[in-house]
Amino acid sequence: MIGKNIFVERNSMLVKEFDRYIIEHPEFADGIPDNALVVMQIEGDEEFNNWARETARGIAEKNTPIVYVTITELKPVRSRIEKLKLELVA
Repeated sequence: MIGKNIFVERNSMLVKEFDRYIIEHPEFADGIPDNALVVMQIEGDEEFNNWARETARGIAEKNTPIVYVTITELKPVRSRIEKLKLELVA
């Protein structure tokens, strides 16, 4: 069983990726109701998905729309840094 902290970190990473996706594909957000609680899901990761759903149900206010966004494919993590500078200081 994976610890809660790992799920919190994974969720944070997915939310950041989702934010980036929405910036590049704003039309996707058209299907999300105003004031909705967006719950990140990963295809095939039932343990994380169950944790995310239970957490959402625990924090959602009454009548808050809940939307599941399932990520079905992720590209490998890569650095976006194009140039670096190194300085030896001691």
